[in-house]
Amino acid sequence: MVMAVLIITPLMAFMINILDGDRKEQAKATSEQEIQAALNYIARDLEQAIYIYDADGVTRNRNITTISSSGIAEEIPPAKSAPNCSPTSSSNPSVCTPILVFWKRELIADSVGISASTQTSAANTDDGFAYSLVAYYLITNPNQTNSTWSKEARIGRLQLRGPVNAAYANATGSTSNPGFNAPPLSKSGATLKDKMNQWQAGSDNYTQRVETLIDYVSTTAPSSTPCSSPNLVGISTSGFFACVDANEVLAQVYIRGNALARLQNNNLAYTANRKTYFPSSSIRVQGHGFLFTK
Repeated sequence: MVMAVLIITPLMAFMINILDGDRKEQAKATSEQEIQAALNYIARDLEQAIYIYDADGVTRNRNITTISSSGIAEEIPPAKSAPNCSPTSSSNPSVCTPILVFWKRELIADSVGISASTQTSAANTDDGFAYSLVAYYLITNPNQTNSTWSKEARIGRLQLRGPVNAAYANATGSTSNPGFNAPPLSKSGATLKDKMNQWQAGSDNYTQRVETLIDYVSTTAPSSTPCSSPNLVGISTSGFFACVDANEVLAQVYIRGNALARLQNNNLAYTANRKTYFPSSSIRVQGHGFLFTK
């Protein structure tokens, strides 16, 4: 019996270490795959962008006195409540931070009738274009208040789509989401940035949900300075931030996952000796959407 204990005990410890290492490697591989899938989705979204807001746009409120100091922070969640992204309070401790906010021009299939007689017909339709405001958020979950998601953070996406601007737009093309208002291209201002930073939401409340794109995003990361204000949107020591050149409609997007959060609820902070379980990746995308004023 003594010999059996001396042999079996270290074997069990060895097997436990192997199984634990295998679980961590599987969690790491899953995080890497999900990060890449999320970045591919964001890249396809950004390719349609006509304008991307830098930190000035997403952190400042509208300023009617000094136009160049305006922003849209009070016009988008969480300043304005939307499902899954409401203002932080004692009953809702989650922090919903806008990181990547942009306008895009997207194709809406079968949204326009060829003539007035085909406007309500399913046949003889054409495609039209509509503007949408898209926002990606870093949403934390302190103390795992929301049991649906991990204790770390997730990335959410909101889209407000407007109507197709065409003479014979049908029901598919003429509808728009509550709260949508067109890009303020007619506003006064020396630059396109000045105009876009004066955008105001419509009178309706937001009903569009901030849908989760990816979970298990890290809330901690090594110190870095990929860019400076106003190009840096978000905090570079978090798991989701971007470097934005609004004039060039260009964004570098960074995501860092936390594979350990898939396996445990504590001791989740990034450290150098555990960096292998915090996979990260980035993409650089330039918007190619068409803007009539350019």
